[in-house]
Amino acid sequence: MPGCRSGRRFIAWAALTGVISGAVFLAVAELFALIFARTASPILAVGGFVIDIVPQPFKEFAISTFGEYDKIALLVGLGLAVVIASAIAGVLQLVRAPLGVIALVVAGVLSTAAIVTRAGVTPLAFLPPVLGTVAGSVIVTLLIRRLHSWRASALETRTDAAAAADLPENPAAPTGIGRRRFFALAAIAGASALVVGVASRAVTMAVGSVESIRSALRLPSPKTTVTVPEGAEFDIEGLSSLFTPNKDFYRVDTALTVPTIDPETWRLVIDGMVDQRVEMSFQDLLDMGLDEYAITLTCVSNEVGGELVGNAMWLGVPLRDVLKKAGVKSGADMVLSRSVDGYTASTPLSALTDDGLDAILAVGMNGEPLPLEHGFPVRMVVPGLYGYVSATKWLAELKVTTFAEDEAYWTPRGYSAEAPIKFSSRVDTPKLGAAVDAGRIPIAGVAWAQSVGIERVEVSIDNGEWMPVTMSTPINDDTWVQWYMEWDATPGTHYVAVRAVNKKGELQIEERAPIAPDGSSGWQRSLIRVT
Repeated sequence: MPGCRSGRRFIAWAALTGVISGAVFLAVAELFALIFARTASPILAVGGFVIDIVPQPFKEFAISTFGEYDKIALLVGLGLAVVIASAIAGVLQLVRAPLGVIALVVAGVLSTAAIVTRAGVTPLAFLPPVLGTVAGSVIVTLLIRRLHSWRASALETRTDAAAAADLPENPAAPTGIGRRRFFALAAIAGASALVVGVASRAVTMAVGSVESIRSALRLPSPKTTVTVPEGAEFDIEGLSSLFTPNKDFYRVDTALTVPTIDPETWRLVIDGMVDQRVEMSFQDLLDMGLDEYAITLTCVSNEVGGELVGNAMWLGVPLRDVLKKAGVKSGADMVLSRSVDGYTASTPLSALTDDGLDAILAVGMNGEPLPLEHGFPVRMVVPGLYGYVSATKWLAELKVTTFAEDEAYWTPRGYSAEAPIKFSSRVDTPKLGAAVDAGRIPIAGVAWAQSVGIERVEVSIDNGEWMPVTMSTPINDDTWVQWYMEWDATPGTHYVAVRAVNKKGELQIEERAPIAPDGSSGWQRSLIRVT
């Protein structure tokens, strides 16, 4: 069936035409985003929109499945969707023009809408997707016309007799000319899209390289430092270190790409229910003088026994001192913090003004300026509250307001507006399901009750009595503590359970609760196999 094979062949070339046109669309959009608005990348804007509208259960699935690679997984998925949709547009343009062009225009309208509705959008942000749509539409139209010409010339010059005899075609015949014209334009368009798209994205990321600025930045020495007491850390293989290295510190946020902010141009605005609007520069913050703080952060998405918790040494200034510059009016009970990418968090005002709580604006983490992915140049760190209501990264604004008046990003998505951390404990070693040799081995882990502190940790083996463990000396009530016990492991399968008691005498919640609306709870029970 040569005719059928020929038809399928042209359908395949039409699909490739659509993919090339889609690539041209994105490349031209990236190029003009570099010129007019660096945040106007269609695929990143659509990705941000997807993050915003995906229901909470799917978000939690993505975090638990892909962890810190959830953004990469989303980008890969979007890339595949673009390829498939572009291929369909090419086929539509072949079989029934101008449906392919209409499909590209619809994609352009959707990406434009996603861009212009993002926070901090600039007046010309609509231009990149519009110009990309025009370029993609022109290319798909021209390529499909040449494909039609190739197919028409093939039908005219290849007679049934020649097809049956499988006679070789004359390279100089119209069929060969039509084919060469199609491939020439397709090659030029495809190569140009690849070069322009990759180069534009690379230049966008490299212009004013913030990483190099960060690397050269030298933060002033702190006025006060944290004293790490003797016995604060145990040397046990498999046990989490006292301070989590920056490269290993968990990252959960809504930013599809990490914002890059030059500290020279960074500004923090404090407004709302204040006596006066205040705008601070990065240098203004440094001039207040930095202090050192040891604080453990916990993500609300952390499951029982999960790893979305970390401890770090921070450099920063008290948030209460920053808010005093503006003067908080009576009646306010919440501060709505806003990131440069539009993310918001609702923090109880009392948690930021209490003299007994070290809520800070952090500029340093574990002896260096904040890493880009952890909020450079400035982020919030508030002990005792889950990160989604307190730990805004890439901070741009503090709005003093009320819970009745304003709502933060996660609240309409099924999470509580206020979220004090549920204190918890975790077994680090032996690892869940890992086989260990019989004999005397350590069972060890960490426990945390930020702003309150851990009084004791207890372990139960095979549902036996609860036994006290040895705890490390805590740095303060805002950091986790390590714990361990020696266990004479016998061959077989064993269950190890752990629980903690805080300094208020409260027992860690035993009942299991899901992540939403205000954090998981439950005692961790691990299966250990001894050989």
